Amino acid sequence: MRTRRRLLAPTDTESAFLDEPVGGAGGTPSGPDTTELPILSRRRIVRTLLVVALLIVAIYFLVPELIGLGDALGKLDDADPGWIGIAVGFTVLAFATYAALFRGVVGGDVLQLRWGEAYEITMAGLAATRFFAAGGAGGIVLSYWALRKAGMQPREVGRRMIAFLVLQYTFYPLALIVFGILLRTDVLPGKDSVELTIVPAAIAGVLLAIGILIALIPKDVERRIAQFAQGHRRAGLAQRLATIPATVGEGVRVAFGLILHPSRGGLAVLGAAGFWAANVGILWASFKAFGVEVPIAVVVQGFFLGMVANLFPFAPGGVGAVDAGMIGAFVLFGLPDESIFPAVLTYRVIAFWLPIPPGIVAFFQLRKRVARWEREGLPVVRAQLRSAQPVV
Repeated sequence: MRTRRRLLAPTDTESAFLDEPVGGAGGTPSGPDTTELPILSRRRIVRTLLVVALLIVAIYFLVPELIGLGDALGKLDDADPGWIGIAVGFTVLAFATYAALFRGVVGGDVLQLRWGEAYEITMAGLAATRFFAAGGAGGIVLSYWALRKAGMQPREVGRRMIAFLVLQYTFYPLALIVFGILLRTDVLPGKDSVELTIVPAAIAGVLLAIGILIALIPKDVERRIAQFAQGHRRAGLAQRLATIPATVGEGVRVAFGLILHPSRGGLAVLGAAGFWAANVGILWASFKAFGVEVPIAVVVQGFFLGMVANLFPFAPGGVGAVDAGMIGAFVLFGLPDESIFPAVLTYRVIAFWLPIPPGIVAFFQLRKRVARWEREGLPVVRAQLRSAQPVV
């Protein structure tokens, strides 16, 4: 039986530059070393496509019939091609800003990721997100796999991935707070009911406060827990569990450090803000494509309220859940029902489906990139070699 060749067995030179050995006996990597990711298996893809098809039929065909909007989807033929093109342009911008966010957080001092490498990891991650439920879990798994292949140590991968997620999603509650208050105080036009403005803003404020409290976790929490559990028969377990709050706290502090120091984190901050702005732009252009004038504050608030449904654990990529959430949010904002369905469907087709083909291509490019890293040197070694060069 033929066995697969393991990737990323470090050379002697590479091992010398790593903080700890990457390989175990025989030079095999200590981290994940499968080249076939289960999140992109054929079985999962087929199952996901089946679930997605059923959800789309339920949301966009059965529901309109039940509520008397049977002709709502007939308006898809009335979409303005120019505005559809603008929505696609915003999607390309979302790709670019997402890669910038990833490179700004993960690249630089620890891992010298080139733009092409950051693009392949993030685009493959976006595709993986479509095949995993609950808030982008597939993208997280794939990104972890790629960073371990690049030679980054597990603890550092954890810190950087947490920082990446914190920085990305910090703009989520911030948007709900800012636009909720501006709508409620009539600074910006749009429906200003408390349940659509102040309540979401208050919940978002609580989430931000929790994030700040996490950042206050002591840096020596592992030492404190180890000292407290010393002599207890479960001391080893306590020490291992202590790495969780320690890593989370470190990751949150890394994210806040990037926000507070623009010279170091400017690329990451602009990438995070640009990613959300581009996604809101896709939705805005989708409404414009059907001649629906929606105040920008309503577009932003409805977008983020609807995206909360992305956390629903049984909908791959949020399909069905996010659609229903956005439709419900805009119905509550008083938009015409017959315009919401085609606009949200157009947004979801462009924002959800469009990244899949380039994402799958990027995944296979990333696998080739991993093999190239083995031959030419890991990115983590590349960064350490560069930092070791004398300053002339």
